Amino acid sequence: MRRAPLILLCLLLSLPAAAVEQYGYRVLERKPHDRANFVQGLEIQDGKLYVSSGNYGQSRLMRYDFASGELEVSKRLHPRLFAEGLTLFGNSIYQLTWRERLLLVFDRDTMEPLRTHPLPGEGWGLTNNGEHLIYSDGSDRLFFLDPATQQFARTVTVTENGRPLRRINELEWIDGKIWANVWQTERVVVIDPDTGVVTASIDLRDLLATSDRRGDTDVLNGIARDPVDGAIWVTGKRWPWLYRIELVSKNRPPSAESR
Repeated sequence: MRRAPLILLCLLLSLPAAAVEQYGYRVLERKPHDRANFVQGLEIQDGKLYVSSGNYGQSRLMRYDFASGELEVSKRLHPRLFAEGLTLFGNSIYQLTWRERLLLVFDRDTMEPLRTHPLPGEGWGLTNNGEHLIYSDGSDRLFFLDPATQQFARTVTVTENGRPLRRINELEWIDGKIWANVWQTERVVVIDPDTGVVTASIDLRDLLATSDRRGDTDVLNGIARDPVDGAIWVTGKRWPWLYRIELVSKNRPPSAESR
């Protein structure tokens, strides 16, 4: 009788991992965006577009009017700070730094700095689920942080097809899942926040046309969901456009507008 649970466990461990859904995309709309922005974080709230732009000596926190694209506020960070992901939570804006291992907190309305908190590792991507801040550090882990106490609630290891997935970068919480750029690739993955399992992969190759690329154009990075209509917007580092995309299953024949 005692062998039955052990046998059942062995059977469960031998089962293949659930297949990762594969998607392409269709571009529905694009908006001009300042290609000087080395985009590390992107978020849309209350008709405003918030952007974290990186690089030493150039890092900034910005707020745009999303409809017009007009820049409303730009806060330059200390030249020794390299800005990374950002998210809005309550009345605050949270912005990560890279090797400096700091979490910066700003007032949401004035965008004036409020305080900083140390992090145990590098800062890459940042989002929230309405309860916790969720950030990545370039490894295969996601960290859930209580914004009130700055204590870690939990961590999850991200896996794809049963293997650890590293270089998880910019994050966005969308419909109960975590969407994440994978650094130096042209794809976004969708992660189950409870298990860390990648449930879907979105192939965004050729999103930026060759004619729009310059010598300083960098990788895909930046995911934002508009809470008003649920639209998904993506961009990259020093890209001249924000793209509103629709997912297209690769199990179906693509149309002429999809890739």
